[in-house]
Amino acid sequence: MSKSDQIRLRVSRSIDIPDRLKISRYARAPELGPRLLFFSGGSALQGLSRRLKAFTHNSIHLMTPFDSGGSSAALRETFGMPSVGDIRQRLMALADESVLGSPQVYRLFSHRLSTDESNKHLRKQLEQMAEGDDERIRSIPSPVQELIAAQLPSLLAALPVEFELKGASVGNLILAGGYIANGNDLDATLFLFSKLVNVHGTVRAIVNDNVHLGARLEDGQTVVGQHLLTGKEHPAIASPIQSIFLNRGLDRTDPVQLPLQPKNANLIGSAELICFGQGSFFSSLMANLLPEGVGRAVAANGCPKVLIPNLGVDPEQLGMDFDRMITQLLAQLQQDDESAHPGDLLNYVLVDSGRGNYPFAISPEVFDRLGIERIELPLVSKKSAPYYDDARVLEALLSLV
Repeated sequence: MSKSDQIRLRVSRSIDIPDRLKISRYARAPELGPRLLFFSGGSALQGLSRRLKAFTHNSIHLMTPFDSGGSSAALRETFGMPSVGDIRQRLMALADESVLGSPQVYRLFSHRLSTDESNKHLRKQLEQMAEGDDERIRSIPSPVQELIAAQLPSLLAALPVEFELKGASVGNLILAGGYIANGNDLDATLFLFSKLVNVHGTVRAIVNDNVHLGARLEDGQTVVGQHLLTGKEHPAIASPIQSIFLNRGLDRTDPVQLPLQPKNANLIGSAELICFGQGSFFSSLMANLLPEGVGRAVAANGCPKVLIPNLGVDPEQLGMDFDRMITQLLAQLQQDDESAHPGDLLNYVLVDSGRGNYPFAISPEVFDRLGIERIELPLVSKKSAPYYDDARVLEALLSLV
């Protein structure tokens, strides 16, 4: 059938939200649970991810590896690697808590080195971990203990003497060691650690290249480095973001277009629901959509696609209203598939009906114009306010599959 002979049909069905029967079925057999895919980064979905593994072991998390601040910055500069901090946290959130030694691994990966001791002393601590002669390592049962410790010699051999270890994340250091030991292959490193702690789901970086996030602002400025956009380590931007791009390095503007890896395209194609999750709008969500082929993969999958808008103030959304948020999201997805209909890219917007404090009005005109459905539910509880209640959001998403 030629493209001119094709027609687009939208098939409607009634859905109960929350669907208690469906949710109960998933909880009884999470190993058979649905393939929910999340485009995300940062910590906004950490609580939801911890709950998610009770309902499905098949979720997919495509993460942004572009963080250029904190302890990640030093590792990236030294080893020319993607950022692994947010990925590490997601791996730990999805780890099987019933596996022997899992709490001890979580404790080790969450530990930060002291800020009061000398670099020489901290390096000695890492050497003791590599030899298995450290309380945090010794508490982990074999063979996981040996496999984790085995990543550190590669790190120590490559680590410059002057590298600042004060306050460094031990989990990030171990992952960096694995990255070096595996020939700078991030996928292989994440696969290994996913097996070590029996991660209930798939966690991958959207790209494996050592690139950074850049932004063009409406006042004509160009900013390179995610840490300059989030308003956390540096003052918030003073002009709205016009567009974002991937960049080689931090010292100059050198945009680069990267293709979506076939493995990640297949993961998007296999999803039974795609969620554009809450979190920093540009650095956590939109950055995931930059590789060439993401929009095409999303459009080709006929599953439901859901957006969860941010609550409260996101410094990256300066000057943005609801219409502009939806328009920019769709425009980014249409970059490599201009023929994609809005309904191929986004079907639902999940909003709170009660306590939610949105930074802008949720305009009904946008829904009518684009044919997107608005789902209003009490997603903020008294206990979770001013944030979303992870349990309620998760119930809504599971009901849509």
